[in-house]
Amino acid sequence: MARDSNDTLSGKLVALVGGSGFFGAHVAQELLARGARLRVCSRHPEKAYRLKTLGNLGQVQLLRVDVLKPETLGAALAGCDAVVNLVGAFAGDLDALQGKGVGKLAEAARAAGASAFVHVSALGADAHSPIPYSRTKAEGEDAVRAAFPAATILRPSVLFGDDDSFITMFAGLIAAFPVMPVFGPQAKLQPLMVDDAAAAVANALADPQAHAGKTYEIAGPEQIAMGDLNRRIAAAQGRTRAFLELPDAVSGAFATLTGWLPFAPLSREQWALLKDGNVASGALPGLAELGITPRPLGLFLDRWMVRFRNHGRFGTKVRPA
Repeated sequence: MARDSNDTLSGKLVALVGGSGFFGAHVAQELLARGARLRVCSRHPEKAYRLKTLGNLGQVQLLRVDVLKPETLGAALAGCDAVVNLVGAFAGDLDALQGKGVGKLAEAARAAGASAFVHVSALGADAHSPIPYSRTKAEGEDAVRAAFPAATILRPSVLFGDDDSFITMFAGLIAAFPVMPVFGPQAKLQPLMVDDAAAAVANALADPQAHAGKTYEIAGPEQIAMGDLNRRIAAAQGRTRAFLELPDAVSGAFATLTGWLPFAPLSREQWALLKDGNVASGALPGLAELGITPRPLGLFLDRWMVRFRNHGRFGTKVRPA
C-alpha cells in the first residue's frame, strides 16, 4: 500500500454512500487517517456507529440515506467536496441499486458541487453479460459517466481482510468439517487486500484531475484457483482436510436447488460469477497507476488463521487435526 505524496484530503468533506459495510469501514479508516471529514450515508446508519470511534470529535457524521429514494440525496451531499459510491448487491432491484439508477447519485453529486466522484464497480462488469450483477455493474458505469464525466471508476476483485465474509467463511468451514466440497476448483480469483483497495480510493480522491474520466481494474498480485485457496487456508490452520472438487454440473445444480435459502453458501448468480473467474483483463490501468503496490494473501494468512487452529494461539505447535 502507498499513499499519494500529493495528498490533499485534509479537511475535505467526503460522502461515503453505502459506507456502513465491510469495504466502507476500511475506506473510512484510510480517509480519516489522511485528515478527511466523513459523511457516512446508509439506509442503516446504526451499522456504522463503530466508525465514530475512528475519527476525532465531529470528524464523522452519519446520515440515513436511501439511493432508491433520490429525494434523500440532495441534502446528504450538500457541501461535500467528494463522493464515493460503495453501493452494491447481488439481489433486489439491481438496476436501481447499481445499474442505471446510479446516474441519479452522480447527478446529485455534480449538482452539489463535488469536485470528485469515485464509483466502485466490479471486475467483469459487462453490459452484454447474461448475469444481472455483471450487466448492471456495467450499466451503472455508463450512467455515472453520463452524469459525472470526470468520475473515476474502480473495478475491484474479491476483497479480503481479517474481518471479511470471504476468507473467514472458508476458514470456519474448513475448521469445522473434515471433508470440504469445492465449487469451481479451477476458477481463478485475484484477491485484493481490502486496505490496498481503500488506499486506491483515497489516492483517486487525493488527485482527482489525474484520475478524472479513467477506469481502473484493481486486483491482487497473484491469481489463485479456488481449490488452491482452500488448501492454503487448511495449511495455515495446520489441518489436514479432504477436498472434494465438484464438477461444474454438480456445482450449478447445487446452487440452483439451494441458492434461494437464507444461509446458502452459494447462490445461482454467485456460482455463475465464480465459474467465469474474477481476474483483471489487463486491458485497463491498474493499481500501479494509482500508486499502490498490492500485498499478497500469503503475507497475512498464517497470522489470521491462528484463531481457527486447534488451541488457537496457545498451541505450542501447529499440528494436523
